Amino acid sequence: MIASRRAETIWEGTLSAGQGSVTGDSGAIDSLPVTWAARTESPDGKTSPEELAAAAHSSCFSMALALRLGEHGVQPERMSVAATVTLDEVDGVPTISTSELVIRARVEGLEADAFQTVVAEASQLCPVSRLFAGAQISVRAELEP
Repeated sequence: MIASRRAETIWEGTLSAGQGSVTGDSGAIDSLPVTWAARTESPDGKTSPEELAAAAHSSCFSMALALRLGEHGVQPERMSVAATVTLDEVDGVPTISTSELVIRARVEGLEADAFQTVVAEASQLCPVSRLFAGAQISVRAELEP
């Protein structure tokens, strides 16, 4: 095993009227409030499983891309990896159906075609992308001047 991390949600009440809080054992996630309304309507300062999944996907992909760029002999000056995770109804069941990654990177000494190749390699490497293998994952990536 490379790593194992734990988070816990304490939930009180019904789905629509209840609320919960998510806490991670590391201390980095400290009692984040979560509600059904934050998930399906307006966040109002609360988080959702989709937002947490988007955070996991964008941070994981950033690490995979940084690794692959280094293996190709270049280092990113700066990267922005944004993930949008969508909850949809599929066959009558709420399902996380897509994760869209939008990547902007400044990398000296790398042409656009080579960058796309490295991004494709990172797509295959990122463990969260593989976790979402049943979801439709799209990646848009561009180099910044």
